[in-house]
Amino acid sequence: MTKHNQPKPDDRSDNVEKLQDNIQNTIENMEEAEASMETASEEQKQAIQQKNERRRESIKGMREEASDEAHDH
Repeated sequence: MTKHNQPKPDDRSDNVEKLQDNIQNTIENMEEAEASMETASEEQKQAIQQKNERRRESIKGMREEASDEAHDH
């Protein structure tokens, strides 16, 4: 007798909440990074600015996804 592993059912009921949590965490990380720029070297400041730009793009995508998920339910 062979057991077949079945995938867990796709439960997206809390996707919007998870996305909102991720957005909030990302915003907090951006704020902390910006605060750390006060004591950072020019090279570190540039790296922080680049990372925060990627974070802004990520937030934009998460907001779009959350909006899509909200409309689907």
